[in-house]
Amino acid sequence: MTELSTRYNPQETEEKWYGHWMDKRYFHSEPDDREPYSIVIPPPNVTGVLHMGHMLNNTIQDILVRKARLEGKNACWVPGTDHASIATEAKVVKQLREKGIKKSDLSREEFLAHAFEWKDKYGGIILDQLKKLGASCDWERTRFTMEPKLSDAVIKVFVDLYNKGKVYRGLRMTNWDPEALTVLSNEEVLYKEENSRLYYLRYAIEGETDSWITIATVRPETILGDAAIAVNPDDERFAHLVGKRAIVPLINRPVPIIADRYVDTEFGTGALKITPAHDMNDYEIGERHGLEVIDVLNDDGTMSEAAQLFVGEDRFTARKLIVKALEAAGHLAKTEDYRNKVGRSERTNAIVEPRLTLQWFVKMKAFGQQALRAVKSGEVKFFPEHFYNMYHSWLNEDNIRDWCISRQLWWGQRIPAWYYEDQIFVAETAEAALEKAREATGKNLSLTDLKQDEDVLDTWFSSQLWPISVFDGFENPEALRYYYPTNVLVTGWDIIFFWVARMVIMGYEYAPELLGEAKAAEGVQPFREVYFTGMVRDKERRKMSKSLGNSPDALALIDRYGADGVRFGMLSSASAGNDIIFDAPFDKETKEVLNESKLCEQGRNFCNKMWNALRLIKGWELADDEPDAVSQLAAQWMEHKLLQTTEKLEQLFAQYRLSEALMTTYKLIWDDFCSWYLEMVKPDYGAPVSAQTVEATVRIFEQLMTLLHPFMPFVTEEIWHQLRSRAEGEDCVVSRYPVSAPYNAAMIGQVEQAKTIVASVREARNAKGIKMKDELNLFAQNDESSQDLLSLNGLKAMIVKMANLAKLEVTGEDVPNSVSFLSGQSKFFLELNQEVDTAEECERLTKELAYQEGFVAQVMKKLGNERFVNNAPEQVVARERQKLADGEAKIKNLKEELAAMGCA
Repeated sequence: MTELSTRYNPQETEEKWYGHWMDKRYFHSEPDDREPYSIVIPPPNVTGVLHMGHMLNNTIQDILVRKARLEGKNACWVPGTDHASIATEAKVVKQLREKGIKKSDLSREEFLAHAFEWKDKYGGIILDQLKKLGASCDWERTRFTMEPKLSDAVIKVFVDLYNKGKVYRGLRMTNWDPEALTVLSNEEVLYKEENSRLYYLRYAIEGETDSWITIATVRPETILGDAAIAVNPDDERFAHLVGKRAIVPLINRPVPIIADRYVDTEFGTGALKITPAHDMNDYEIGERHGLEVIDVLNDDGTMSEAAQLFVGEDRFTARKLIVKALEAAGHLAKTEDYRNKVGRSERTNAIVEPRLTLQWFVKMKAFGQQALRAVKSGEVKFFPEHFYNMYHSWLNEDNIRDWCISRQLWWGQRIPAWYYEDQIFVAETAEAALEKAREATGKNLSLTDLKQDEDVLDTWFSSQLWPISVFDGFENPEALRYYYPTNVLVTGWDIIFFWVARMVIMGYEYAPELLGEAKAAEGVQPFREVYFTGMVRDKERRKMSKSLGNSPDALALIDRYGADGVRFGMLSSASAGNDIIFDAPFDKETKEVLNESKLCEQGRNFCNKMWNALRLIKGWELADDEPDAVSQLAAQWMEHKLLQTTEKLEQLFAQYRLSEALMTTYKLIWDDFCSWYLEMVKPDYGAPVSAQTVEATVRIFEQLMTLLHPFMPFVTEEIWHQLRSRAEGEDCVVSRYPVSAPYNAAMIGQVEQAKTIVASVREARNAKGIKMKDELNLFAQNDESSQDLLSLNGLKAMIVKMANLAKLEVTGEDVPNSVSFLSGQSKFFLELNQEVDTAEECERLTKELAYQEGFVAQVMKKLGNERFVNNAPEQVVARERQKLADGEAKIKNLKEELAAMGCA
């Protein structure tokens, strides 16, 4: 017999088993005649390293995929990374700067060579880290959003949407990131309230002496781009000024005073400076009134030549300088503290500047309606359902805006548009664009006559095709027809519009044609269900992020607790859609975990609990004897309990209540198997165990490991192999998941009642200071309930063994010198080997009565709620009614006890 270590060592098992699974290619999938089960990974940024959000998201996906694999389905989990245009370009630019190389000194091709070199060196880090977590991805299918085939799909879709009139180029007010030097979509700008200053500035009225109009602004540097002063037409305070001109301070440029209903009479002074180049709303006012657009900022946020003053200064430095100049010139009336919403770039955190730029857009209104219909109809189901409200708020006709998809970067799919003079030619290749240009112009043009658009497409434009493009659906749709629609998407709710909605849109736009009529009839949605995870937050409820530095090193957690311990720790508190408070103290500099994470520690302890159960079983000596009645009952009860739990787990998985599923499995193993079953069948010290009991125990343990395997794959695989000798390829990862079957609920209930009897005896021992080795007598009141309970073969012996009783008998007499308790409808008397303290017992019974009366009142209140009774599942209501009946019986018994003892 192999000697087992006293504690489970994840470092010795995890690398071994992951390598074994990879060698066996258990994670690889090819289309066959089995039912497919497919998931596509939300591709992490190629710049990324594993953080707590990734760990949660990918643990959940792994659970679903491993369970499907155990169920005999053809499980395919496609991994990959996103090229992350803004983040990656910033990383490469920084690296080049450290080498003394400026991006501006390189050609596009030279820069891309550096970028791909960086990607090849660092881009796979996060995928390798996912393997440490146990992710059972089909690594042979790993994709990258900028690999040639996926890029070809992106270009094909852009051209197709352009030809359909759903993509266009236009001059629009857009969000500009002066740090990344690119435009952003509305969804990439995060608004939050910040502390600002409100400056009240005086403008002189042209041609009048000592006549002023005062405005309030948080951005005094932009007055250099003012094109007008606006007032509300109903504001009598300024009626006499409409039509006159005000003089912009410091630069003495006259601008008209106009009336526009946009102006809020309650804000500031009621007069508003209009700077069309630097505010979305101002631009619309400027359009209505034909105002000049004066852009006073350069791309990098410095003051431009058009500003006339402070040229080349950073916008925030210019703000300080212009405030001093305005104050010196007598134009600053006052300042005050002010809280306002500031838009920042999601990627760089830079304050975004509204700018008028020529960009490419997708028309979103019709697409948005299709995406809404898909979820409203139930073709795509959300878990939890309430996220439809957020989804609807983004996509409804009143809120949705056209999507700006061009980015002023080099890293990404270059927009397939070529220009000749003022004409645009969109095509998949330069050669195809040239043919279009020759046909349109009638000239014998060459490629050198055309200039391709310098911009690239938004990263989300490529990742929206992910469920189709990872299966090469645009090139060869055979695999797509097998794996599509995917079963479930697991993602954070924060990208519900960025990614989820857009994948739905693209699925309905392209899948019908790619799948063919027969397959499309089964569904064209990219996924049938979406499971939204919560955000992982620290104990102060802040989202864990790189910028805050509040996330521990994910790999350090795995090193400390093992992958299974960390998976357990995260998932045990991860109810669907709800944020997870993950407290693991760590060093801010090194990210090393300092103290114990209670959640991960619980997971590690669980591994050790199962390991100790294994050691106990492996240490048993076998006997040829028939199992005794208690062991037979224990095996029967545990097998039926396992069937009952399997049924419950199926319900929980169907609702994506994975945290509850894990804890249900945990209780089955820790409480029922380790704490009760093994104690029931454990022999006296040194005595052998029936071979039949050992076989039954090993068989049950195997099934428990299969149930737990999706959640904690490494420890279950190790225990699975330690339990018995295995043939080649007989591994837990590809064993068969337990199937729910009819079970004896009545028998399970009787054993559960017996457990409460044992617990009550043990509780009485503790309360009275009676040692466990001291045998006691227990009597059951002679009634139908107790007779039925004790008639179950082996149950009486089980109670005697587990409670260490001298005897357990039915009686119709009062039992002197005893304490009583109720189990179900049966009353029991525990005879003590000491005098009962009447006063003490009265106090105990009175406290118990008060507790039971409070408990019954709560249950009655719940059952008195019509909404609960009418809407809750039938079994839930039945459970509450049973609680009420049991509680009322206990109250009746307690009152009888108090009366019998003469308690006041």
